[in-house]
Amino acid sequence: MTQNTEQKRIPVGILGATGTVGQRFIQLLEGHPYFFIQAVGASPRSAGKPYSQAASKSWKQATPIPDKVGSLIVQSCEPTHFSNCRVIFSGLDSDVAGDIETAFLKADFAVFSNAKNHRMDPIVPLVVPLVNPSHMDIIKHQRSVHGLQQGFLVTNANCSTTGLVVALKALQDAFGPLSKVIVTTMQAISGAGYPGVPSLDILGNVVPYISGEEDKLETECSKILGSLNSDLTAFEAPPELKVSASCNRVAVIDGHMESVTVEFVKRPPPSIADITAALASYTSDAQKHKAPSAPQHSIVVMKEADRPQPRMDIMVGNGNAIAVGRIRECNIFDVKFSLLSHNTILGAAGSSIMNAEIAVSKGFIE
Repeated sequence: MTQNTEQKRIPVGILGATGTVGQRFIQLLEGHPYFFIQAVGASPRSAGKPYSQAASKSWKQATPIPDKVGSLIVQSCEPTHFSNCRVIFSGLDSDVAGDIETAFLKADFAVFSNAKNHRMDPIVPLVVPLVNPSHMDIIKHQRSVHGLQQGFLVTNANCSTTGLVVALKALQDAFGPLSKVIVTTMQAISGAGYPGVPSLDILGNVVPYISGEEDKLETECSKILGSLNSDLTAFEAPPELKVSASCNRVAVIDGHMESVTVEFVKRPPPSIADITAALASYTSDAQKHKAPSAPQHSIVVMKEADRPQPRMDIMVGNGNAIAVGRIRECNIFDVKFSLLSHNTILGAAGSSIMNAEIAVSKGFIE
């Protein structure tokens, strides 16, 4: 798709547009070659106001609100207000996302969700664009079940799951099934939204609990790293894989750091040199689909002993890649390493946009 004019680009709506993820959608979609923002939706307290007014106090991006979006009147999150849109990007909080996203799906929109509500639905693809866009092939079955012509629902993974599975997919592709994964996360405060974690709770502190986060990591990995069955109607999880997660909130604005330990089914396990080469050479399907947002290198392997670090490395691949470092032997499992991913770009809005780009490439959006 090479359309350059707004008339040829696909009109999209953003739900939860005043929130942290909604703002990222607006920032990342400015000047996008496939999509332009036609409508924005938010809570009733924002509805009826120009976006620039509704988001004036909560806007936390490094770039200003685009003029065209700033002049849009915020709508309530109902399908009738988005009739001129083909695609819906949802940054809604999980407290409200479930029913609203279902309503848009039933109204025959292509919906890309960041919320947890539908991730484990047996006919909804849980897609990390650098890992498993082939799971979108269940869309034909999903449409049949719901009686839809052009609508469908695709979900993102949890932000901490997203970075992890990119590295795990590279290792799985190169060396076969993984047996055990232990991951300890150090997650940025932007992952909690705005206003999020109170400053007196996080400054000079580490909070060793994030509600629901460990369960998401432990369950989502299997669905993402699994496969579609032969008739493209159901997902099959890898039976060998077990994931154990410990999640912490730290005083970093953007960037989820993760310490990862992996055991392979293969005996003897691959060497550290082979593991490093497999991570560095991994090519994602998003790149093969020529998605405009796909990074040139999905995994950037860092050689420095003290990298990656959020302050220096968070924008690798414009925020849509992961950085991996400290790849070394483990005296209990087979290998351990550190990884960093941008939680509101690759871990949220960026993945949704890349998923939509791939859906255009695969012919699900016309």
